[in-house]
Amino acid sequence: MAIKFQYNKTSLNNLNKQLKVRTQALPTLKNKESALRVSVIAAKAESERLLAELEMALGKYDYLAALWNEFDPGLISITDVDLSTEKVAGVKTPKLGEIHYEIKPFNAFCKPAWYADGVRILQDLTRLGIESEVYEYKSRILDFQRKKTTQKVNLYEKVQIPGYQEAIRKIKRFMEDEENLSKASSKIVKNRHAAEEEEEEEL
Repeated sequence: MAIKFQYNKTSLNNLNKQLKVRTQALPTLKNKESALRVSVIAAKAESERLLAELEMALGKYDYLAALWNEFDPGLISITDVDLSTEKVAGVKTPKLGEIHYEIKPFNAFCKPAWYADGVRILQDLTRLGIESEVYEYKSRILDFQRKKTTQKVNLYEKVQIPGYQEAIRKIKRFMEDEENLSKASSKIVKNRHAAEEEEEEEL
């Protein structure tokens, strides 16, 4: 990325300001990148833990497999899922709240005794599944932001900061050369005046 500048003090001051902003922001960006990396790993691990828990729970209820054929699948349904947002390393991520179920009334005397337990089991299983999905989604959001932060760190560290430093060096060198030329030319002019005055005195 070529940094545009002019060989003057205004441009030099602007470049110094831009360099200062990026130099000060870089440690914060690096900390954010590290925090996001850790958060991505944690969210993925939690999603996998919940999935494993769901698998275990499903295995635990294997003995009910034959009974599920008697269960009415329309008895329970999810009507709504409450999601709030929480900030993780400055990034908004979803947080699971309450899961709203609609449970159709059933006659406990006509239906098998385990129906109430079946409803509770389905609530537990769906919560594990939904929570795992939310953590998976959270990890994707955090990973996307981590990649963006990494790109910004690389842009600042490898492109912009060295670019601004180089531009500042060029302007300073140019201004020093200009000052030296100015001093040299004024010295020549001064010497010429002195020589002319000497000539006039000799006449």
